[in-house]
Amino acid sequence: MPDATPAPPTISEADVRQVAKLSRLKLTDTEVAQFTGQLAAVIKHIATLNELDVSDVEPLAHASDRHSVLREDIPGPTLDPDTALQNAPDRQDAFFKVPKVLGQGGGA
Repeated sequence: MPDATPAPPTISEADVRQVAKLSRLKLTDTEVAQFTGQLAAVIKHIATLNELDVSDVEPLAHASDRHSVLREDIPGPTLDPDTALQNAPDRQDAFFKVPKVLGQGGGA
């Protein structure tokens, strides 16, 4: 009897809405429908990849054998605070002012 390959999991609009809620994203109905289709395609592609026989493939940390492709970390010229903050929507002294994201009601 041939080995039955399990069907890939499906994703519903309710799943997308739950992930959006957990991510604190507000999605329109159109976006939910769009993301449902896109995520279903990703899951289908992963299911296809899971069917491949990789028993003879050696695990890799990287796809190429390049080593240390990063440049030296040498400080260069920097912007003065006024130049860096000239397009900031909100600032406080020499700093970007951003909304509070942690604290009461926030979870991390």
